Amino acid sequence: MLLKRQWLLPWLLALQPAAAENVIGIGEFSRNSLDGWEPHRFKGETLYRLQIAEGRAVLHADSRAAASGLFKEQTIDLRQTPFLNWSWRVGKPLSGLDEQSKAGDDYAARVYVVVRGGWAFWQTKAINYVWAGSSEQGRVWPNAFAGEKAMMLALRDAQAPLNAWQAEKRNVRDDFKRLFGEDIVTIDAVAIMTDTDNSAGQASADYGDIWFSRD
Repeated sequence: MLLKRQWLLPWLLALQPAAAENVIGIGEFSRNSLDGWEPHRFKGETLYRLQIAEGRAVLHADSRAAASGLFKEQTIDLRQTPFLNWSWRVGKPLSGLDEQSKAGDDYAARVYVVVRGGWAFWQTKAINYVWAGSSEQGRVWPNAFAGEKAMMLALRDAQAPLNAWQAEKRNVRDDFKRLFGEDIVTIDAVAIMTDTDNSAGQASADYGDIWFSRD
């Protein structure tokens, strides 16, 4: 038995790095951590705080006629870990907005990925995965302010239950191919935002952990 264990140990240790690379943590809120996340303010300030919900720490967002987000700069190789995973829920939704217009460009919850253009800021691209208030689930449209450089994708809509966790899993590389017609192999940042500045409304949401995975 001892010889068998001695033979197995190097094999098991060799597997650990590969297994670790299969998952890349981005938002480890359940560990009560906001390490690496930085605020970005557009108008006013959405309040973000870690709080306990159903026995685990989550990121709570409360927005009142404000638009600010949290972003984390981290390069992700989509050839290795193309899947973005997270969970979220909305407590107070937004409704009745024309989300394709500047006046209605507000969302109770959104998670987005960003590809920076370096010095050429106009080459920056983003996919916004949004919890829509009026657009139907699955709809895609260009952002009212950024145009086709930032594409919106409604993962949830007004039919989604409130105060109920929803799990998401997106192949980001495939989404970039579909929405931009380009094979993007790395992204540079992930962001979260609950915003209500254009409509002067109110919204609240919770975000669970965020991570990239190989499959």
